[in-house]
Amino acid sequence: MSEVVDAVTVLVPRLLAECTGGRRELSVELPAEGTVGAVLDAIAAEHPVFDRRVRDETGALRRHVNVYVDGEDVRRAGDLSTRVPAGAEVMVIQSVAGG
Repeated sequence: MSEVVDAVTVLVPRLLAECTGGRRELSVELPAEGTVGAVLDAIAAEHPVFDRRVRDETGALRRHVNVYVDGEDVRRAGDLSTRVPAGAEVMVIQSVAGG
């Protein structure tokens, strides 16, 4: 059985807060060696609509969604396999088109 580490903080953009009950900051507990995918899985268990807005049918991040772990873009660090250390801040950013 995996040991639970300190929770990580997930910052949710205003556009997606409607999918998390209006919450713009979530606390997620992860087993040791947690990943971005595990963070999103934990959120999806409580907020499935949030998950559908962030990941596509294959489970990959949608093109218009960016995720950062402590300021580092996960697309450059290992995508959903990017490690999330205890106490990290995970920020989800959804691009907005318009002009």
